[in-house]
Amino acid sequence: PPAPVSLGRTVCYVVLAVLFNEEGAVLLVEEAKPECRGRWYLPAGRMEPGEGVVEALRREVKEESGLECEPVTLLALEERGPSWIRFAFLARPAGGKLKTLEEADAESLQARWWSGDPRALPLRSPDILPLLDLAARYHRSPPHPKTLPRELPCAPLCLRLLLPFTSAAGDLWVLLGTAGTPHLPVVACGTSPPELRAGLCQPVLRLLRDCLPWDPPWDPQPGVLGLLGLQHRAGGADGVCFNVVLSAPPPGTHGDVPPEPCDPALRWWHVEDEGLRGRILQRLRATVPI
Repeated sequence: PPAPVSLGRTVCYVVLAVLFNEEGAVLLVEEAKPECRGRWYLPAGRMEPGEGVVEALRREVKEESGLECEPVTLLALEERGPSWIRFAFLARPAGGKLKTLEEADAESLQARWWSGDPRALPLRSPDILPLLDLAARYHRSPPHPKTLPRELPCAPLCLRLLLPFTSAAGDLWVLLGTAGTPHLPVVACGTSPPELRAGLCQPVLRLLRDCLPWDPPWDPQPGVLGLLGLQHRAGGADGVCFNVVLSAPPPGTHGDVPPEPCDPALRWWHVEDEGLRGRILQRLRATVPI
């Protein structure tokens, strides 16, 4: 069993919010921290122990901007391994009053609705620009269903994998674990210093290397398509389980059937139910980017 993770010690979670008003202006806050004082950024900050993801989002937006908010969907998951994971949300204002310069504190100097090009402002970092683009696209035409954390406990930091294989004829297989009730495979992220600095894809690549007869370098490599959802519950457990979709090498690389797993604890399940097959294929094209 993987070791439990500890927020603030072995893992760091950050929340960030993109909010638009009715005129399409974006909410920005002026930083108060000495290292970036006077620069502008989206409301963001670290989760605190015992806090849920959505709870942390509401708190950070309130502290930095003065506004209440309600999350709409997860826009993107950004990661540098377990040592830094950021949950970027699209949210909507739900009351409150914009913080003014007279109300400046250690959290921020002020907040404002900005309708111009954010690059015209001195930004704390340009890393928010791609998130603003994602939010604007979602606002116009949502590329994936609304995705919010499910409140389910999880002690480690892990990934539940949906690894589909589609043949040229349109047949679909999904990789399953066979221990006990058949289930989607789960891989855990380690908590040693090297693993904490590695990306979340490392345990996934290790599973593929150890359990499937594909020798690196793959051509093309299996890659993360996106995030289907996640589970986390505050209090007593700091872990998160991410439901991740992967792409397998396309037909022609290994024929029209998936490669036989080396590990007897895994097998390919041929999805014959047309309704389920359609839902899986639809979700492969509608995931939260990582």
